[in-house]
Amino acid sequence: MSDLSYFQAVTIGALQGVTELFPVSSLGHSILVPAWVGGSWHHLVTEQSTEASKQSPYLAFIVATHVATAIALIIFYLRAWIRIVGGLLTSIRTRTIETPAQRLGWLIVIATIPVGILGLTLEHSLRTLFAKPEAAAIFLTVNGLILFAGEELRRRRTAAVDERSSDEPEEAHAALATEAVVVHRVRFKDAVAVGLAQSTALLAGISRSGVTMVAGLVRGLDHESAANFAFLLATPVILAAGVLKLPDLADPAAAGIRGPTIAGALVAGVASYIAVRFLTRYFERRSLRPFAFYCLAFGAASIVHFA
Repeated sequence: MSDLSYFQAVTIGALQGVTELFPVSSLGHSILVPAWVGGSWHHLVTEQSTEASKQSPYLAFIVATHVATAIALIIFYLRAWIRIVGGLLTSIRTRTIETPAQRLGWLIVIATIPVGILGLTLEHSLRTLFAKPEAAAIFLTVNGLILFAGEELRRRRTAAVDERSSDEPEEAHAALATEAVVVHRVRFKDAVAVGLAQSTALLAGISRSGVTMVAGLVRGLDHESAANFAFLLATPVILAAGVLKLPDLADPAAAGIRGPTIAGALVAGVASYIAVRFLTRYFERRSLRPFAFYCLAFGAASIVHFA
């Protein structure tokens, strides 16, 4: 096991915390950025793409930063999650779906099932096959095209979309206001499609939040509602993956990276909280196009660099 310095842990933690929520692929950046830097950072790429990576303590570090992101999302959307979890429990007890919170809860459950199954069965194989700079660069470019396609499809549906007015609740209440919009636009069968779309994030370079937002835009959601829906959907998936993998940090082979892991996870959590605050405000008035341009530019440059 190669050493992971505190500087590397903090840097990667900050990078993951931002790129997990920005629609630009955290996994793709965790491969491309170390590969661009090279030197002692190179092993951070190779350890993700080998057959032995399933037991790699470094992978447990990456998962720890994801758990920190999930915790940041839970804190930011705490009011919404209280309503959603409470609604689910009530719905199970009464065997009915009556409120927007209950319906949104079941949409999240249904959308989580496909990505959960595919993640458990294919994650290691896909990472071993595609967690390489060349593949990540190609998929990041594809991610940019997906974001552009989502914006074009939404532009064509603009007349059918009810835009949010400026006097609606701000970010502290954004997720609660999103409930009514999402449950009106998204059907249960759409949730399965969104779950399958989330699964493409198993490919390094494809953004979970990006493809989920595009799926929401296609269903007629505005940017703000699509972003809130994407962040709510991502939380259980990220958290579940962490719960399964974090015990690997108790392995003696991980003893040397426990300190850096804690530091990196703390930075990732703070970065994620700042990122979600920024993005929920950003998408009140703006689109995915700047992120699409970025993915195309960085992806194309990386293809040329690593070809």
